[in-house]
Amino acid sequence: MDEQELELHEELDTLDTDASLFELIAERYRSGAGLQDEDIDRIADLALNVLKELLQSFGVDHVTIDEFEGNDGELIFDINGSDLAVLIGRHGRTLESLQMLFSLIVSRKIGFRFPIVVDIEGYKARRHDKVVGMAMSAADRAVSQDRSISLPAMSAYERRLVHISLRERADVVTHSEGMDAERHVVVEPV
Repeated sequence: MDEQELELHEELDTLDTDASLFELIAERYRSGAGLQDEDIDRIADLALNVLKELLQSFGVDHVTIDEFEGNDGELIFDINGSDLAVLIGRHGRTLESLQMLFSLIVSRKIGFRFPIVVDIEGYKARRHDKVVGMAMSAADRAVSQDRSISLPAMSAYERRLVHISLRERADVVTHSEGMDAERHVVVEPV
């Protein structure tokens, strides 16, 4: 066997081992048994490599990616660098698409859906705070004016944030209306 064939066999052995390892991790995850730190590290390493490959396909090379754990146990990759506005897009649509593509690839590779958030320069964190603030303000207006308040059209994720942030309030109820890109949340006083 020449050197090139040997490298190919080693690479195939590694892929088989990784696939078997992720099958075991997937079984543990689905059974409800908590994942070990080593399992999460392996998922994070694979996901980081996928993210770097995606960024390279966008022509984005000179970035730093901070990795940390979110409040709900999800992994968060925050990308920082110059000229990244193109990856966020208008109203975060490009970032939303990047997140979807990234999640599909990682899920396919590990065999289950593990929560990993891709953020760019803290955009999602800032947007989260803005949407929650908008929801609270709409709820206050709905109660003080005793009428329904319609919020602007939002993504499914942002609408969910509104519903979650207001579900503990006994003085308002929320529901979504509209279709596709025009779907929005309505806040009503009780």
